Amino acid sequence: MDTQEIKQRFGIIGNSPLLNRAINIANQVAPTDISVLITGESGSGKEVFSHIIHQMSPRKHGPFIAVNCGAIPEGTIDSELFGHEKGAYTGAVGERKGYFETVNGGTIFLDEIAEMPLGTQARLLRVLESGQYIKVGSSKVEKTNVRVIAATNVDVYEAVKNGRFREDLYYRLNTVPLRIPPLRDRKEDIYLLFRKFTSDFTDKYRTPPIQLDDEAQQILINYSWPGNVRQLKNMAEQLAVLETDRIITGPTLLTYIPHEVSGRNLPMRLENKGKEDFSERDLLYKVLFDMKRDMVELKKLVADIVEHGGVSPNFAGNPQAINQLYRDIEMPGNPEAQFTLQQPVNNSNMAEPYNITHNAEEVEESLSLIEKESDLIRKALKKHKGKRKLAANELGISERTLYRKIKELDL
Repeated sequence: MDTQEIKQRFGIIGNSPLLNRAINIANQVAPTDISVLITGESGSGKEVFSHIIHQMSPRKHGPFIAVNCGAIPEGTIDSELFGHEKGAYTGAVGERKGYFETVNGGTIFLDEIAEMPLGTQARLLRVLESGQYIKVGSSKVEKTNVRVIAATNVDVYEAVKNGRFREDLYYRLNTVPLRIPPLRDRKEDIYLLFRKFTSDFTDKYRTPPIQLDDEAQQILINYSWPGNVRQLKNMAEQLAVLETDRIITGPTLLTYIPHEVSGRNLPMRLENKGKEDFSERDLLYKVLFDMKRDMVELKKLVADIVEHGGVSPNFAGNPQAINQLYRDIEMPGNPEAQFTLQQPVNNSNMAEPYNITHNAEEVEESLSLIEKESDLIRKALKKHKGKRKLAANELGISERTLYRKIKELDL
């Protein structure tokens, strides 16, 4: 079956060379049992290619199942994939078959494979190597004959270097890499897709056809489309339902484009150029060390004043600088604390003591990591106006981890 026939069969629209190459690779690898790793941004159509590979393979009459690894809780993913025995854990009131048992003879599509826990990765590697697995709570080795197609929207090799993904599993899955191009690299296909989507939705909702003027077409084609085909389809549906004027102008089209995410490849992890990528623990330690440094500077200043009757040359004769130093140090639990130098510095009389007072109550600093972690999460959410994806990237953690932390800390 040639490329054009595959496009017609699976409803793929576009003539981009990058898209055609991806289809050709899927067509060539389909008759084999080789594992395939599909990479591409969210919304680019990775699952469609898993269906192409399955339907063009000898397993096409066998079962096919798509599993989102990022949507399954870490504590139950082993049971979901490999099954469990009765009483294997609290709540396991009966035996359960896993996906690798129910899809025996068919194809399993593991989406967001990079979100899979390391322990589950080891189990998956054994299935790929020998076709063997063990149910949770059992000691009996089971056999399965399943083809695995994996997909991810993150850089798996980077995850390998950071210790979040097994290197041996990466090379085992990546036998044939298949990259799906983002929509911004398929500019010649954008308007074709838009016309197809608007035609479908106007037929569905029985509304008049939609047309774009020249300015709107240029905006459509030149936009970066961080949400890829999914975002384009959603916008086409909005226009088909909401717009009374069926000739869409440039300014009208701009109202449907979320400018705050322009140029970003959401929901992929954002790379902060020039900034260190901190883990949760590193981020908390950094905050504590910064606070400690500020306190050390304060102690040095007070010791200089009390013990020697003067201040260092940087502050001598400059009470405003001393007051500013105190203002820059936030008092834990009382950010409104104001420090004031009651007696001005007199260079001619350095022996006179300085009376430094502040109008804030002395509050013992809390060194609880949980409190600091909670405070950082609140600040990140406030900074990004409750947008958890952006807050997670600001904190250097995954969105899934942020959801878990919000629940654990009852924020």
